[in-house]
Amino acid sequence: MHDFCFTIPYGLILVVGGVIGYVKKGSIASLGGGAGTGLVLIVAGYLSLKAFEKRKNSYLALVLETVTAAVLTWVMGQRYYQTSKIMPAGVVAGISALMTGFYLYKIATGGNHIPPKAE
Repeated sequence: MHDFCFTIPYGLILVVGGVIGYVKKGSIASLGGGAGTGLVLIVAGYLSLKAFEKRKNSYLALVLETVTAAVLTWVMGQRYYQTSKIMPAGVVAGISALMTGFYLYKIATGGNHIPPKAE
């Protein structure tokens, strides 16, 4: 599975979560954190997709995805530890930890698998 197949939906979930947090609670932090990191991930996923279409890997996008997911895991994990609230801190920390593991796997295996060119 290619990283952009998970990164773009992951980014969209974060954007939607940030907007919902802002609408429900008026939280600028939710809007900035969710929408900001979500948009970074969507852009990274898009860069990876465009590189894949050119039959290349975007290691810049993969590193950006990994760092963003790892930071979210740490920040939201700390928030969950302090508040014990599953929503949103525990859920975001859990999803981000899974995504960090996926991205590390992609880095370890050389990025997106580029299929042989059909003749």
